[in-house]
Amino acid sequence: MTPSKVLAPAVAAVLVLASCGDDDSSSVSEEDAVETYAQGVHASYTASLASATALNEAIDAFVADPTEETMQSAKDAWLTARDDYGVTEAFRFYGGPIDNEEDGPEGLLNAWPMDEAYIDYVEGDLSAGIVNDPDTYPTIDAALLTELNEAGGETNISTGWHAIEFLLWGQDLDEEGPGARPASDYVDADNADRRATYLTEVSDLLLLHLGQLVDAWDPEAGDNYYEEFTTKPSEEALTDIFTGIGELSRGELAGERMNVAYSERSQEDEHSCFADNTTNDIIANATGIQMVLTGDYPGGSDGPSILDLIAATDSDLAEELEAQVDQSVTSTTEIPAPFDQHLRDGVPDTDPGRQSILTAITFLEDQTPTIVSAASALGLSINVT
Repeated sequence: MTPSKVLAPAVAAVLVLASCGDDDSSSVSEEDAVETYAQGVHASYTASLASATALNEAIDAFVADPTEETMQSAKDAWLTARDDYGVTEAFRFYGGPIDNEEDGPEGLLNAWPMDEAYIDYVEGDLSAGIVNDPDTYPTIDAALLTELNEAGGETNISTGWHAIEFLLWGQDLDEEGPGARPASDYVDADNADRRATYLTEVSDLLLLHLGQLVDAWDPEAGDNYYEEFTTKPSEEALTDIFTGIGELSRGELAGERMNVAYSERSQEDEHSCFADNTTNDIIANATGIQMVLTGDYPGGSDGPSILDLIAATDSDLAEELEAQVDQSVTSTTEIPAPFDQHLRDGVPDTDPGRQSILTAITFLEDQTPTIVSAASALGLSINVT
């Protein structure tokens, strides 16, 4: 849902930030701030595609020579690529290329929580999953995995980051660490060849979907979403931008990704449970919000940021929001990893680890009304959960 802007006639398209103690002034254009964002989105997806390409190469090397060493290299590449993708979550929630209802690939990239038994064997059921059902699924390929994603239930995830994660780590049955899938699963275990095919196909799909996002936001391509976004009325584009970070801040990150797992003490509801990477996921998501506001995208940015635009109208509000977001990002880095250790039954709510999660949730929730106020200062009206 993209709320409309309420813009008073007196508000000019170009906002002016007066220099303190000086008669001179510098202008901050809404259109320029929108363009900075759009270029930053492209740079961020480009960085994500680059590290996912390195992951794909590491997976190919592992499948060609499945050893514990090549598997670890693939895992390391997944962890690096996951961080690059995590910040891009701030570009969602307004029906852009990532989560367009018609053809957005978000559900194919990052859907969760995942029923791992939908893909491969689990403790207590060694014949579970697509991998171990050649009668029903004789050929594992991209078309099949795409068709099966979320078929029959939203936890029936067959593609994306978490499918790759599970195929590399396996179930997390270790209270102290991540999953420990052996490399032998790809050598002489039942259906090792099908498992290898699945892993390579799902990795190739990841590149396909990220590549679609890079193309959609390419400033040089023309006739794409970047052109649509930067040429529509700036108030509409800004509404989308603020909606994206506002929705991620409270409803999605503080709520679905943190509070659900925290309140339910559910490892199944943490984002990257197989690799024990959930804390880093949370940090990356919070940093994505900060990145949108500051304009500190991969490769840097020369244009005005969203914070610059806010400061041109209300410098105190801009400073308050910047400080709050700094605080929320810092608080996420103070959550001890692995995240699931704080979800165990018997761990009291007074435990420092659980307190750190609750503190981060609170800061993310508290900054959201300030994001809404900043949008309002620009004459925008946004609705976030």
